[in-house]
Amino acid sequence: MKILEDRLYSKDHEWVLVSGSTARVGVTDYAQDALGDVVFVQLPNVGEIFSAGAACCEVESTKSVSDIYVPIDGSISLTNAKLLQAPGLVNSDPYGEGWIFELSLATSVSTKSLIDANQYRQLIEG
Repeated sequence: MKILEDRLYSKDHEWVLVSGSTARVGVTDYAQDALGDVVFVQLPNVGEIFSAGAACCEVESTKSVSDIYVPIDGSISLTNAKLLQAPGLVNSDPYGEGWIFELSLATSVSTKSLIDANQYRQLIEG
């Protein structure tokens, strides 16, 4: 399983890449593998405000429909429209072109509930 060192991770298997007051979010390589072939992504609405842990959208695969959770407080500032035409990007490039949404973060937002790459590796390896 590919785990990138430059990201933070949630225990729900989302990755977060924080850049200033923006956080890009997607599902981890581990999660996309568990999902199976992704056939549809229901994106959240730009402008919606979410608290950490809230379900904001869904990913449908050949196996099931799974909720995607917002890993930290923020409002949806951008979604990856490419996924509407090519949902398989979640499988083929989960850390790149398969990102799902971006959050606009308040200056006081905390990332303390997230874990680093080593902690995430321990989580998935049991």
